[in-house]
Amino acid sequence: MFLKTIKLTVVFALFLSFLSCSDYQKVLNNSDNNLKYRAAEEYYKSGSYKKANRLFEQIVPSYRGKPQAQRIIFFYANTYFQIKDYNLAAYQFESFVKSYPKSDRLQEAYFMSAKSYYMLSPRSSLDQQDTYKAIDKLQIFLDNYPESEFSDDANTLIAELQVKLERKSFEISKKYYTIRDYKASMNSFDNFISDFPGTQFKEEALYYKFLSNFELAINSIFTLKKERLVEAQEIGNTLLRYFPESIFLKDIDRKFKNIEKELTLIDQLTTNTK
Repeated sequence: MFLKTIKLTVVFALFLSFLSCSDYQKVLNNSDNNLKYRAAEEYYKSGSYKKANRLFEQIVPSYRGKPQAQRIIFFYANTYFQIKDYNLAAYQFESFVKSYPKSDRLQEAYFMSAKSYYMLSPRSSLDQQDTYKAIDKLQIFLDNYPESEFSDDANTLIAELQVKLERKSFEISKKYYTIRDYKASMNSFDNFISDFPGTQFKEEALYYKFLSNFELAINSIFTLKKERLVEAQEIGNTLLRYFPESIFLKDIDRKFKNIEKELTLIDQLTTNTK
C-alpha cells in the first residue's frame, strides 16, 4: 500500500510538471506580450530564470521606450547572470547602464556588470586576462561610486581576484625552482615580492628563494661558492626576521648547518692553499 502511494505521488508530480511545461509553451507561443510579461515576472520570482529569460527576450523589443522597459531589461540582464551566462549578463547590464543613466538601479546594474566579469575569472592555473579585466571593471565602479551600498562587496571581490593573481605569479616562480633553473627562480621570486609586497605567499616566496640560492651555492664552482653561500644565509635570515616562527624553520636550520660546514671547509682549503 505504501509503495503504491509513492508511485501515485510520483506520477501526479510528473503530470503537474507536464502541465507546467505545456502552459509555458502556450505562453511562449502566444502573441499577447502583456501575458508574456506577467508570466515572465512570475517565473522570475519563482526562480525559473531560464523560462523567464526566454519570455523577456521575446518582449524586450516591444517594451522599449515604455515605463516598464527599465524593470524588464534589468530582470532580463539578471536572468543571464542567474543561469551563469556571464558574458551576456555583463553585456546586458552594461546596456542597461548606458540606456538608463538616471535609473534608481543604476549602481546595482553597474556592480552586477562588474561582478559578471568577476564570475568569468578562471582558476589561477589558467590565463588571467579575464581576471585583470574584472579588477578593472570593479575598480571603475568603486571610483565612480565610492559610497555605494555595493562598495564593500566590490572590495571583497577585488581582494579575491588579487589573491588569484598572486597565486598565479607565485606558481610561475615556483615552477622555475621545480625544473632546477635556480637563477631564474631567484629573479622571479624577487619580482614577485616586489610586485606583491603584502602577499599572503611572502613566507613561501622567501623560502623558495632561499632554497634556490642554497642549491645554486652548493653546486657552484669553488670560486663562486663562498659568495653564494653567504647570500643564501642572508636570504634565510631575512625570512626569519619576517617569520621567526616559520613553518620552514627546521629545514632552514638544517641548511644553515650545511652552509656553516661548507664555509668552514672553504676557509680551511683557502688557508691551506696559501
